[in-house]
Amino acid sequence: MKHSRFAVIAGAVAGTALISAAACAAIWDKKNLPPPAPPPAAPAKLSGKVKLETLTTDTTHAVGLVAVPGEPVGRLFIVENQGPIRILRGKTIEKQPFYDMTGKVSLWTKPNSEQGLLGLAFHPKFKDNGKFYIHYTDLKGDTRVEEIRVDKKDPNRGDPSTKKEIFYYKQPYSNHNGGNLEFGPDGKLYVLLGDGGKADDPHGYGQDPKTMLSKILRFDVDADKPTPEVLGKGMRNPWRYNFDRKTGDLWIADVGQNVFEWVHMIPAAKIKGPHNLGWNITEGKGCFKKETCEKAGLQAPLIEYSHTEGCSITGGYVYRGKALPELDGIYFYSDFCTAILRGFKEKGGKAIEHYDWKAALDPESTLAKVTAFGQDQDGEIYVVTHEGPILKFVRK
Repeated sequence: MKHSRFAVIAGAVAGTALISAAACAAIWDKKNLPPPAPPPAAPAKLSGKVKLETLTTDTTHAVGLVAVPGEPVGRLFIVENQGPIRILRGKTIEKQPFYDMTGKVSLWTKPNSEQGLLGLAFHPKFKDNGKFYIHYTDLKGDTRVEEIRVDKKDPNRGDPSTKKEIFYYKQPYSNHNGGNLEFGPDGKLYVLLGDGGKADDPHGYGQDPKTMLSKILRFDVDADKPTPEVLGKGMRNPWRYNFDRKTGDLWIADVGQNVFEWVHMIPAAKIKGPHNLGWNITEGKGCFKKETCEKAGLQAPLIEYSHTEGCSITGGYVYRGKALPELDGIYFYSDFCTAILRGFKEKGGKAIEHYDWKAALDPESTLAKVTAFGQDQDGEIYVVTHEGPILKFVRK
């Protein structure tokens, strides 16, 4: 059995059992070799300079933190799964939402559902055109990406009367919707979708060129009629992807099925693809449901970890901030089930300096249900949790 990303949330809502770290460990497939050893603890000379500072606990089911490009640090936008987008200034969340989709999104009201308001992105020229974009599942559970403009009379409010549909796609099940949105260095909007849900990719959407599911999609939102350009396939449920603000590389964390969670990186020079990230031929670096498989033409992930350590990866960012230059180039990630905190660098297509940061950043193990990371205009990194706390990487 492989739980969905929000099975823990669904359990709280619908009375199903919560998934624990021990349960994750029990999922390990005995046919495989022993699970890989976890990475070593981050060196004290590095980790001893960093801590997590709590900015607020006043969020409800948050799944994202987004900044306006080019705007001075001040406003941060919190995406809440039930529908509101709220403004965080410093350590205070404003009462009135920037935009509110409450009552207009489908929610995880049953086990294995991963729906709701899932993503937000601001147009690279937001200061000039006031455009922003949301990704959500509608009341029928289908994927929608919409463009909205800021209210002309109030820069802290979105104007629902300006809504314009960019993309619609029917979802077969209530999980594996992907969810966030990112503008690339090319100024185009990237939408990465999961395989449509259920377990084991029953319809083979991961490798099916006839569906938009499990695809890397790119949109020119400035075109008269934006249409999806398919750059790649082979994702199960890309839960948080983003571009390295320095290099333009695309980082993708993908939630696994039975055995592994993993992270891909697509170099900026190769974004156009086509790419095949492997699912459902492979699960991480290994074959899925088979002892052997044809891996030619598939892109292997940089890292993977087993379900002895977690069971639903949460992708993060490559640190490019100014406050902690010793972290430059480190990609941080976590896990929704176990709240591990890890980071590594990429060099020559391989992961290096892969360390466990849990003991340094969360010594009391109070962190739980990490749903996302965020990045502000200065490149500083934040941790977003489902339970309320939002934390920031700061100097100790």
